[in-house]
Parts: sequence; structure tokens; C-alpha cells
Amino acid sequence: MRRGPFVLGVTGNIACGKSTVLQILAERGAETLDADAVYHDLIAPGAPLSEALRSRYGSDIFAPDGTIDRRALGALVFADPAALEELDALTHPAVVAEVQRLIEASDAQVMVVDAVKLVESGLADACDTLWLVTCEPDQQVERLMHRNGLSREEAKRRVALQPSVEAKRALAGAIINNSGTIAETRRQVAEAWERLPIRS
Repeated sequence: MRRGPFVLGVTGNIACGKSTVLQILAERGAETLDADAVYHDLIAPGAPLSEALRSRYGSDIFAPDGTIDRRALGALVFADPAALEELDALTHPAVVAEVQRLIEASDAQVMVVDAVKLVESGLADACDTLWLVTCEPDQQVERLMHRNGLSREEAKRRVALQPSVEAKRALAGAIINNSGTIAETRRQVAEAWERLPIRS
């Protein structure tokens, strides 16, 4: 009996291009799961995790429509490493449990799970192999400024608060360097995909 999908974990620090790699993998037929999107669902107005964040951080992190103002929350936690660690401790268990539920419910041959803190949260334990996506730090800053509308100073601070990738290199079955062109990234993904032990 088939035990479920082959689970490929894709990690890498903020603004390294994990979403690009996920899109390429989806084109190859993989089912993709973004842990950040799962988190968004879990902090919907009235959801238990949303209320837990209200209890900890107060109503100032909420928009008038009841959604969490992620910019306001980010301003709190990205200015203080201890606060970010506390937020992770509060949110990671719920995200991990929901991702594991979605994996178990999937009938895909390959499920790709994308998470910045795949290893730190414990999600890596649910994966059969791990890919690490990297790029140059100055590219992270530029991409983050463009994507999130941040100042250079704030983008640099958020990049600096990311976990080190060095420990993850030893765990990675493949390292995708996303510093170059999309064609170069596609080539690396194709080569790593062909090495996955998922052929019948």
C-alpha cells in the first residue's frame, strides 16, 4: 500500500527565491504547499492562533477588518530577536500540525513543502529530502525592498535576523543557487528533480 506522497522540503532564507523554485516544481506536476500560506489561514479573523496573537501582542497588530496587520507585527518582532523567537514558539506548532495534516490528506506523488524555518520548526522531520535555495545577501535585500516595500535599512535588518544557512547545507540533498537567471535556476531544479528517488 502506498504510504503517501514523497515529501520534498524546500527551504532558504527570506527573499532567496523559494517561490520561484516552487513554481518550477509545480510545472513538473508536484503538489506545492507554502507554510507561510498555511500560517495566513491559521491567523484568519477569529481563528485560535489569531486570538493567541491578540492575547500576546494586543489589538494594535490588528487592522480594522479583524485581520492581522503583518507589517505592524513584523515591526515588533523583527526589531527584537527575542521577540521573533517568542513568535516562532507561539506559531510553529500550529503550522507544523496543519502541514502534517495536509501531507497525510494528499494523494499526490510528490508534495513540496516550502518554509523558511523548515528545519528550525521541526517540519524537516516530515520530509524525505531537503533542498536549500540560496542567493547573494545583496540580492535578498533588493528583492525584499521591492517585494515588501521596505527601506534598505529595514530589509537589511530582516535579512540579518534570518537563521544561518550553513548548518542546512549539510542536510540538503540539493542546493539551488538562485543568484543568476531564471534559466539557470530551471536547469538546477531539473537536474535535482531527476535525482529524486520517485521513479516507478
